[in-house]
Amino acid sequence: MDELNKNQIWKDSLESIKISVSSAIFSTWFSQTHISELKKENKKFIIQIGCNSPFVKTTLENRYYGLIQDALSKVLEMPCDLMFIVKENPNKEKMSSQETISPLFENNKDNKEEINNSFRYSRIKPGFTFENFAVSSSNQMAWAAAEAVSKNPGSAYNPLFVWGGVGVGKTHLMNAIGVSILQKNPDAKIHFCTGEEFTNDIVEGIRTKTTQAFRNKYRKLKVLFVDDIQFIAGKDAVQEEFFHTFNAVQGAGGQVILTSDKPPDEISKLEERLRSRFEAGLIVDIAPPDFELRCAITQIKAKEKELDIPMEIVQLIAGNVEAARKIEGFLTRLMTESNLKKVEISEDFVQSLLGKGVEPNSRILKTNPNDLINAVAEFYSLGKRQLLGDSRARPVSLPRQVLMYLLRTQYNLPLQEVGRLIGGRDHTTVMHAVDKITNLASTDVKIREDILGIKNNL
Repeated sequence: MDELNKNQIWKDSLESIKISVSSAIFSTWFSQTHISELKKENKKFIIQIGCNSPFVKTTLENRYYGLIQDALSKVLEMPCDLMFIVKENPNKEKMSSQETISPLFENNKDNKEEINNSFRYSRIKPGFTFENFAVSSSNQMAWAAAEAVSKNPGSAYNPLFVWGGVGVGKTHLMNAIGVSILQKNPDAKIHFCTGEEFTNDIVEGIRTKTTQAFRNKYRKLKVLFVDDIQFIAGKDAVQEEFFHTFNAVQGAGGQVILTSDKPPDEISKLEERLRSRFEAGLIVDIAPPDFELRCAITQIKAKEKELDIPMEIVQLIAGNVEAARKIEGFLTRLMTESNLKKVEISEDFVQSLLGKGVEPNSRILKTNPNDLINAVAEFYSLGKRQLLGDSRARPVSLPRQVLMYLLRTQYNLPLQEVGRLIGGRDHTTVMHAVDKITNLASTDVKIREDILGIKNNL
């Protein structure tokens, strides 16, 4: 079948798929695919789908096979069998706009200046958009709710309360709503602040006797964004002012969007009247990113930094670095060290950086190495003497290697010190264990779950 027909068939199929998935999922997984080969056999079509990376190929096969098959069958009006391969699209130039982050606006110079002023005044960061927010099962509900609010602020989920741990994307989503609103209406009265900044504004208003100016600033907004709202808990005057601000904004048909590190019912010293108002809207949580999402985040951040890294290295980073901010920090360090040392980015080079404890976990660092040894022994149901002993049986040797990896990467201990703690082993044994678990963390789901389980226990 000629190239034109293949492209049109795939375009029509993607239009059908686009209705069934979010735009972020579509952009992440479908936008860089194409029909590589299409042939008819008996009473069905055999279709080869080209994907731009092994990770995209695996995800489409495992998660979206049925959706793609249904879409193609409807377009072709005949049953289809699918095959997925890693192959660049020969018509790549037509997709260039999807592969780069395009400017937010293509208007005239005056309008751009007006929009830039709107971003500055509202304190919204234009770089955090829905388009560059990677979506998976851990954050899909929060993403969908945020998109709904951006389309209809003031009526869809008011207030919207998003909670989750550090670096899971709460602030990114909040900014994305603001960007979307300002794209449609640069004159919209919206304002972004943190709980601490809201508090400081009140304190300054009381100190300088300008509380009326403070109220004019906040109470007449169309959309109020407050990041880390838990900061106001326990501050009576601040909670009193926020209560009235909340009522004024919502009462005038405005939208309130809040983020926190915990749900309203777990924020201690939060006034009951505020808690009840927060709970009256939609409360959604964002879980820590899973491996697939971390891979997508790594790809997005690498593209932003103009780093061209193969999928094997993407998976290596995603398997060993757990949070989005830490992924970004690691990529910055990777780029810096590569430039300074004039070394190509390779698996060995990335392993060497990962093995130096690039991602220390602050929660784990509050414990000591002996606590970690006990936690690993308990997690694998082994005795401490057995774990630190000489047995080379896999049920003992693998947990021992996981222990060495965690001691090295989480506590930044020298190789010799790790060896001393693990029964007096030499540094080459420790180095081998760290390299092995670093690699396994990028390919073995069980190892990733074990490492996460041990960290959570600590």
